[in-house]
Amino acid sequence: MQRTLSFVLNHPFTKGHRLAGIAKLLKWQLTSRLHKKPVEFQFTQNSKLMVWKGLTGATGNIYCGLHEFEDMAFLLHFLRPGDLFADIGANIGSYTMLASAEIGARSVTVEPLPATFKNLVQNIQLNNIGDKVNVLNIGIGSKKGILKFTRAHDTGNHVATDEDHDVTEVPVDTLDSILAGETPALIKIDVEGFETEVLNGAANTLASLGLKAIIIELNGAGNRYGFDDQDIHRLLLSQGFRTMRYSPFNRELKDAQLNTEHNTLYVRDVEIVKERLGRARTVYVQGRAV
Repeated sequence: MQRTLSFVLNHPFTKGHRLAGIAKLLKWQLTSRLHKKPVEFQFTQNSKLMVWKGLTGATGNIYCGLHEFEDMAFLLHFLRPGDLFADIGANIGSYTMLASAEIGARSVTVEPLPATFKNLVQNIQLNNIGDKVNVLNIGIGSKKGILKFTRAHDTGNHVATDEDHDVTEVPVDTLDSILAGETPALIKIDVEGFETEVLNGAANTLASLGLKAIIIELNGAGNRYGFDDQDIHRLLLSQGFRTMRYSPFNRELKDAQLNTEHNTLYVRDVEIVKERLGRARTVYVQGRAV
C-alpha cells in the first residue's frame, strides 16, 4: 500500500491534484473489497476498461488517469485514425484501448497468456473496436514455434526458464510475419525480458521508415535469458532511432538516456514526430485536458 501511495503522490497527472488521487485510491480499495466482480471504468473520454482488484497497471489508470503517463500520452498525441499500432505484450489492452477506441487507429494486439487474453478480448468488445483490432493469442519471438510461459505473475508473466514450474505452452510467431508487410507507426513492446527475441524476428519492420517510434521496456529482465539490453539499444540507434522523453502537458520531445527502470521511448525522424505531436487534438482523461 505504501508503494502505491508513493506512486500516486509522485505521478505527473496527480501533481496539484494529490488529494483527488488519494481519494480515488481509497475509494478503489474499498470498492474492490466489497465487490468482487470486474468494474467498468471510464478510461479516457472515448475508451473504457474492465478493471478488478490485483491488476497493477490497470488500477494505476484509476488513481492517476494514465498509469504510464508520458508513454500513454505520447501514443495519444502521436497516433492518428488509420495509423497502425502494434501492441506486443498487451496484457488487458490499456494501450490498445487508447489507440483504437480513443484515437481510432488500427491495432495488431498480441497477448500470449490464455486467461489474460480473455480479459483483453472483453475490453475490445466493451469498446466496440473489433473492426479495428487484430487480436492474437500468441507469443512473439525470433521464429515460429512453441514456447512455455509462466501464468501466475500477473503483468510479470514471461517466457519460462528451467526454474519456472507453473507454465503453459503458447504458439509463437515473428513480428514480421504477423504484420504481413504492413508497417506500424508505433510499436509498444513489453515482454518481460524477451525483447531481444522479438526484435530478432522484426528485421523488416525495423528497416521500414514508416515506423517512427518504439516504446520498449529495458529493465534488465533479459538477463534471465542471457540477453543484454545494451545490444538492443545499439541496434535501435543503428536503425536511426534516438532515445527521447516526452512532456505531455507542453508537448515537448527531448533527448534522453536509456531508462533502465521503466520504458524507453525511441523516435526516428524526430522533426516529423514533433510536428505531429504539436498538432494533436486534446484528449480528456478523467475530465482533464491532456
